[in-house]
Amino acid sequence: MTLAIFDLDNTLIGCDSDHLWGDWLVEKGIVDAEHYKETNDQFYVDYQNGRLDIMAYLRFSLKVLADNDMAQLHFWREQFLAEKLDDMWLPKAAELVEKHRQQGHTLMIITATNDFVTAPLADRLGIEHLIATVAERRKEHYTGDIDGTPSYREGKVTRLQAWLESHDETLDGSYFYSDSHNDLPLLEQVANPVAVDPDATLEREARERGWPVISLR
Repeated sequence: MTLAIFDLDNTLIGCDSDHLWGDWLVEKGIVDAEHYKETNDQFYVDYQNGRLDIMAYLRFSLKVLADNDMAQLHFWREQFLAEKLDDMWLPKAAELVEKHRQQGHTLMIITATNDFVTAPLADRLGIEHLIATVAERRKEHYTGDIDGTPSYREGKVTRLQAWLESHDETLDGSYFYSDSHNDLPLLEQVANPVAVDPDATLEREARERGWPVISLR
């Protein structure tokens, strides 16, 4: 089996879905506009600069899930996707996924963004295997905590290794596509690392290491 692994945000889609979800919550008046947007934006800057406190961010971003019932959350998510999916969509990314599918590769998304936001996006792309940060649920209600290791930076490697062990698979011949220097720990593990519309740090690293640099924009 050859794994074709894709980061999601700013790789397969043209935005950060978690940040966009936060902006949409502000836009709809679901959360306190000024405080939420300021905090959401600061966390995003921290992520871009490689200094994100992932646990602090998750406590912030998952609170809206804990504060609302499942039916309301699913209604909002459907509304969010209906209004914002076209803004996210990258036809060239869908073509790249299809190219790997036609080659018989096993497709996977691995993302730090939580599974509530990302599961429907993986479905839309027709990608069966999703490793995302898991928002903890108890009796069909979100707790605001996470279940297990967040799939961020080295956590992506940890989560992927657990998946490989459970499926009796390896990274032989594998691909990983990402835009972010935060994904260097996983890019270093695969046979075929590819930088996609990379940030400045990842582009420099990719060119120094001879990795392909492509654009899906």
